[in-house]
Amino acid sequence: MTKAAKCSALAAGIAVLLGACATGDPTDTVSQTPSSAPASSNSPNTSLPYAGAPKVTNPLPASVLSGDPCSTALTPGQVKQAIGVEVPGKPNNLVETVGNGCTWANSATLGQILVTYVTKTHDGLSGVYKNSQPKNPIWRPLADIQGFPAVAYSNNKDQDCTVTIGIADDLSVDVGGFLGDGKRGKADSCEVTAQMAGLVVSTLKQRAGA
Repeated sequence: MTKAAKCSALAAGIAVLLGACATGDPTDTVSQTPSSAPASSNSPNTSLPYAGAPKVTNPLPASVLSGDPCSTALTPGQVKQAIGVEVPGKPNNLVETVGNGCTWANSATLGQILVTYVTKTHDGLSGVYKNSQPKNPIWRPLADIQGFPAVAYSNNKDQDCTVTIGIADDLSVDVGGFLGDGKRGKADSCEVTAQMAGLVVSTLKQRAGA
């Protein structure tokens, strides 16, 4: 498969495949595949959480997920930490069904990191527990990431993974990674993704003034 084809395939997944040659400090260790449920409603679900998803006890305001993740989810330094190079992000095509997303890719190693602000489904982690848990052989509820519940899931822990963080009962963020050549087969992509998810949470908390 060509590099361009791999990038397109990953961006088409509803979540975010997190990137690559991460060297940053681990946050909470934690797996991938398309993450959140399809858009289900234009109004918040008042019965949240459901399907076994944990409650978000100290939610962040919805405003932290406003704007373009390419400029608000990660700093240039964090992108370099994730995939080994400092590159601009490219918006993905999930805006109408899931929310704003962005992909950063290392063209040399094929490592990628993707971040999606899941604002359209209004189900938060509950949608992931209902729709993604049955489909993924790797499913790992995580220790809270800086106070926020999260889960990792994947079909192939040695290559790609998604971590979804609940920032409110009805809002979540998908952080996904695709390991670069130097890490593939040697590292657990879910552990790498969890580290990067911690960086995204830090950025969002700063946006909220928390």
